[in-house]
Amino acid sequence: MRYPVPERKTYMSNSRDARLIIRSHFATYCKTGVLYVCIMGLLLSGGCGQGQQAVDLYVDAVMLRELDENEMAIEKLNSAVKLNKHFSLAYSLLGEIYQEIKDYEKSAASYEKATELNPWSFKDHFNLGRAYQIMKKFAQAVKAYVRACEIKPDHLEAHINAAKSYYEIKDYNSALIYGERAEQIDPNVGEIQKMLGDIYESRKDYDQATAFYKRALEIDSNNPEIMTSLAIAYLKTERNNSAKELLTSVIQIQPDNNTAYKHLGFCYLQLKDVDKALESYSRAIEIDDKDWDSHRGLGVAYILKGKNEDGTIDDTLKAKAVQHWRLSLEIEPEQPNRERLLKLIRYYSK
Repeated sequence: MRYPVPERKTYMSNSRDARLIIRSHFATYCKTGVLYVCIMGLLLSGGCGQGQQAVDLYVDAVMLRELDENEMAIEKLNSAVKLNKHFSLAYSLLGEIYQEIKDYEKSAASYEKATELNPWSFKDHFNLGRAYQIMKKFAQAVKAYVRACEIKPDHLEAHINAAKSYYEIKDYNSALIYGERAEQIDPNVGEIQKMLGDIYESRKDYDQATAFYKRALEIDSNNPEIMTSLAIAYLKTERNNSAKELLTSVIQIQPDNNTAYKHLGFCYLQLKDVDKALESYSRAIEIDDKDWDSHRGLGVAYILKGKNEDGTIDDTLKAKAVQHWRLSLEIEPEQPNRERLLKLIRYYSK
């Protein structure tokens, strides 16, 4: 909750009056519920003198926060928690401000303390999960989101984010549990249907993945990301013509979609249209020259294009293939099937 405050110019000209007004609103709000209990506990735990001083600093920080004076608010809050290390509200507000200014490490540290002091705060657990998710610390994000889901079993975003975080650590079974719960909460969200498709795709259950991607498109038609995911599922089940149609549609919507061109290149290889494969892979690399996968695919296309009737390979095209394979390894040395690619390079370099 944000508290009503005077205009910035009023605060600057008469800070004493502004402070009295915000404290009055804060006191009224505290007496209405949980905050009153928290503040009274704070006063008792910190000693009335220090506890009251910490509360005053917190109220000042709330006012400064409303006026977008985040640095000053942080100073007040840090002083408040020095006076009383059990002030969960102050840690929570610190976490909020740090998250807003994109200092996610400090945001997470503040929310960790807030959740330790107040383990039933949904907001603190949820925002702790968000900070870790942004920092790509998905194992920690999972822990926070799971607790948030326990506190609010019907909160849609908490379940979506829990599923996404489990997905990132490759715990697909747990991701599925939270994804399915999110679908139960609201079955008409395309993001959830796509996420479930991604989970099943990672589990190599391509039929289920296809079904969820189709549902996602029913909700969010002509979404290039969903269309691309469905096309990839089609490619993995050798439905190459269906994949080609989808990827062509994606490129019409997004002419600079590197991913669509890359998979379209593979699709054309499967359909034995080498010229189209060369064109698609080349366009993918033109969009993103660091796309190691497209360099690898383009090398394969050059070898196929260079095959002569007598089984030999055109020297120029063979050299181009080796060049792109080497570029692929330079960009991503630890790519899948690395040893196989090295063998191809040695073989065609003779």
